[in-house]
Amino acid sequence: MLTATAAAAVTVIASGTRLRALGTAGAATPSCVLTGALEEGPFFVDEHLQRSDLRSDPVTGVMSAGVPLRLRFVVSRVGGKLCTPLSGAALDVWNCDALGAYSDVRQTAGKKYLRGFQITDPHGVAEFTTVYPGWYPGRAVHVHFKIRLFTGSAKQYEFTSQLFFDDALTDRVHALHPYAAKGKRPVLNADDGIYTSLSQNQRRALTLGAWPQDDGYMGLVDVGVRVA
Repeated sequence: MLTATAAAAVTVIASGTRLRALGTAGAATPSCVLTGALEEGPFFVDEHLQRSDLRSDPVTGVMSAGVPLRLRFVVSRVGGKLCTPLSGAALDVWNCDALGAYSDVRQTAGKKYLRGFQITDPHGVAEFTTVYPGWYPGRAVHVHFKIRLFTGSAKQYEFTSQLFFDDALTDRVHALHPYAAKGKRPVLNADDGIYTSLSQNQRRALTLGAWPQDDGYMGLVDVGVRVA
């Protein structure tokens, strides 16, 4: 398996600004900003579930309640001074629901909500719709993502990281139904050991800000990876 050095730079945008410049095809200029990877955590399940809208449970058909969160990933291969779109990569996204529960673990075994993957297109783009995550003990609010390259069924490359959220934005979202039923989260970003393991620049790059889109929020996630 190839080793990974990776980058992630995150900018949240309103639908009326940078999205219009990108166009509907999703082409974008890569950012090529390198950062470190973050741990996978205990809740990754390789469901082989290819889809862009992660909110429904394909087993029960039930939609996860919560504020919609649309994420557009632009994945780039960084090499020397060149930065080119990384197409054909499997990009998984998974997060807990509004009340802090992941699917297909422990009491939710067999359910598959808020999980899925897409294959990056020729521009390195993959898009997902999930819900803004809730909280669970010991962690700040976050979304996991993983990028993998395969030759046939053999995995050749893997990179995993996490996205965090501006605390003020989380306060606004978590004051709404159904989040408010769980009460105020005890762990802010600054209290999260995984978040604080990042440098200041990496924290800024991996923290989503507050930009509304439709009835939820939207984020543009520029990810650059060095595949050695």
